[in-house]
Amino acid sequence: MTQYFRMLFLKVFSESIRQAMAQLIGNKLRTFLSLLGISIGIFCIIGVLSAVESLESSVQGSFAKLGEDVVYVDKWPWKDNSGDWWEYFQRPHPDHDDYERLKERMPTASVINYSTEAGRKVVKYNRSAVEGASVLVTTYELDRMYNVEIQRGRYWTPSEYSSGADKAIIGHEVAAELFGAIPPVGKTMKMGSQKYEVIGVFDKTGGDLINIIDYDYTVAITYTNAARFMNLKNSRRFGGRLAVKAKEGVPLQQLEDDIRGILRSGRGLRPREEDNFSLNQLTMIADSIGGFFGVLNMVGGLIGLFSMIVGAISVANIMFVSVKERTSLIGVKKALGARQFVILLEFLTESVILCIIGGVIGLGLVVGVTSIINMSFESFAINLSLKYAVIGVVLSAVVGILAGAVPAGLAAKMDPVEAMRS
Repeated sequence: MTQYFRMLFLKVFSESIRQAMAQLIGNKLRTFLSLLGISIGIFCIIGVLSAVESLESSVQGSFAKLGEDVVYVDKWPWKDNSGDWWEYFQRPHPDHDDYERLKERMPTASVINYSTEAGRKVVKYNRSAVEGASVLVTTYELDRMYNVEIQRGRYWTPSEYSSGADKAIIGHEVAAELFGAIPPVGKTMKMGSQKYEVIGVFDKTGGDLINIIDYDYTVAITYTNAARFMNLKNSRRFGGRLAVKAKEGVPLQQLEDDIRGILRSGRGLRPREEDNFSLNQLTMIADSIGGFFGVLNMVGGLIGLFSMIVGAISVANIMFVSVKERTSLIGVKKALGARQFVILLEFLTESVILCIIGGVIGLGLVVGVTSIINMSFESFAINLSLKYAVIGVVLSAVVGILAGAVPAGLAAKMDPVEAMRS
């Protein structure tokens, strides 16, 4: 009995494939237009899911690189800007004094870093020049705070930092434009009236979607060096960035409480006065982005759903036409003993095959578009996983079953005599 059903299924399946291909070959335009909805639906659903997942993975990777156990002190809140804008604007920037206070009194912190932008400068080496290089002034902990990677050369030594030595670490693009094929490490460049020895080159950061600091066009010098010729106490000009990393096992809430207490005391705030600083975490941005990803998924899903509905109606129309064209053949088959479920299975399989063909076309579109995007944008790659390919095929099959159910049922219930007469 099992062998009989197996042979019957293979026969029905082969017949359904033949009929589906006949539809494709005999009515190319009609079938193509009907399957277009399925293809667009699969393209929208799978394409959006893949893009959003890849984007979310890239963002999370960038967050992980920056560290999720870090509190950033700023005059502006990252999440809620619904307060008085003028009040936020009047707040002082975090400065080196805040950094020193936290360094002295923060047992719950493992790393504390202060950095500031010192404008954009022209950097020269022999006849080469880079205009608009961003000057980053930082305390010694930059590499440990932001997981900075040095592509060539090395980081500052403690003695170089404490003495304020004229040594700089430059970004990947600055090195490429300024030195070309010449090894930059050990060379002396000029920035303004100051000369600096290049001791290192930052690894390229252009591939990170979330960058607190973009190092590619940066020239980094130490705070102790910059303090010799810049008025870094001018907080309006040199508004700083203060980051505090928690010790292992210390909750971020406890870290925030310690930071708040030290900064309020250092800035002379009275008990009833509000904070004149904001404590921010990357999770604030992550939560907002998570909601954005959810909206993208929903929009893509809705577009795909409507496209699939249109495609299902179109495929159902094909199947109704197919049933109409093969009415007499259905009558002959039933007269020769074909049961209802055989006719039903034949047309359902045909419908499913047509929809799977449409789904494969949609997946092909996804692969093509993602390949173009990946070649065009170095900083972002969309990865199409096997999981989404399987989802596309399964969705196509489900739509095929839904679209073919009514026409197949109509064909299966036909009276053989009436069918042969038509």
